[in-house]
Amino acid sequence: MRSSGRNNDSGRGNHRGAGGGTSQPKAGGKRDDRQQRAGRPRPEERRYDVGGTGGPGGKDERGGAKGGGPKSGGSKSTGSRGAAARGGAKGGPRTGAKSGPGAKGGPKGGPQRGRGQAPARPREYDAQVEERNRARHNKPQIKTPKTFGDEDGERLQKVLARAGMGSRRACEELIDQARVEVNGQIVMEQGVRVDPEKDEIKVDGLTVATQSYLFFALNKPAGVVSTMEDPDGRQCLGDYVTNRETRLFHVGRLDTETEGIILLTNHGELAHRLTHPRYGVKKTYLAAIQGPLPRDLGKQLKDGIQLEDGYARADHFRVVENTGKNYLVEVTLHEGRKHIVRRMLSEAGFPVDKLVRTSFGPIALGDQKSGWLRRMTNTEVGMLMREVEL
Repeated sequence: MRSSGRNNDSGRGNHRGAGGGTSQPKAGGKRDDRQQRAGRPRPEERRYDVGGTGGPGGKDERGGAKGGGPKSGGSKSTGSRGAAARGGAKGGPRTGAKSGPGAKGGPKGGPQRGRGQAPARPREYDAQVEERNRARHNKPQIKTPKTFGDEDGERLQKVLARAGMGSRRACEELIDQARVEVNGQIVMEQGVRVDPEKDEIKVDGLTVATQSYLFFALNKPAGVVSTMEDPDGRQCLGDYVTNRETRLFHVGRLDTETEGIILLTNHGELAHRLTHPRYGVKKTYLAAIQGPLPRDLGKQLKDGIQLEDGYARADHFRVVENTGKNYLVEVTLHEGRKHIVRRMLSEAGFPVDKLVRTSFGPIALGDQKSGWLRRMTNTEVGMLMREVEL
């Protein structure tokens, strides 16, 4: 009975050992079956090494058993390993699938481009692109006028305020109203920097004297010599500006006995142009003469009076006041020869008793008292500069 029991136990053991592969499959067995049905080797059978040689008489694992050698060494496992190494097995790596040499639709030799890669451009096209880029960037740059907009300059509203155009706030309002221009460009924003010594600044079309220039108008009394210094000690124009640090000089001359407006400045170019015949700046005089006057006196003066140094012509003539035989006449002319008005009227038969210059170009004497010196406004300076194209 005991022996039979042992036999039964061994039988049960054998039954379990024999049926362990079918009745109780291992974990992952179904996955191995699916891989076998799909024609893929099991993971433990995948080998990707391509080195080494095969058995005698055959190729290495890449080629499988080929030739007359025995097939015992080149079994199915060897063939599967060779297929996996070549990448032909469906379960192997697909790095070269449909992209290597000999792939369908591709060239048989040489490397293949990846999908979506742009074709190479010819060198001629690249050269044309480069040439166009250079031409676009080599355009001549627009030159900004002088130091307009330079960070090292001075703010425009500050320059205008110092030039006497008003407070800084008032000058900012001038800029906001588009009344200020720098070098011909209207300024539309605040904080623009300029160089007062180089830039041309205008307000309402009139140049603003932002440089260190001085402009004065003097109502010269009779008996004052039109010089800045007189060696004989007579009263002269320099006596009215002795307290000025900057040296001034007079624009043109007036006879010693002639009264009226005369300009003083340190702007040499302006003074030169105001007295040059090319610019023809007009001066107006009031002359006291004795009548009666013929009706055609004005026509005679406009047509020209023959003097010892040539003809002299008046631009305008009119009678301002008449009391009995006393006449006050106004004569306007652009010439600046010595004693020109006195000589013209004397040649016409009417000597001058008293002569006063009431205006020099756009600058009028007004109600300025005799002997008074006043500083000209920026507007007056601008009108003078416009008169002589400065």
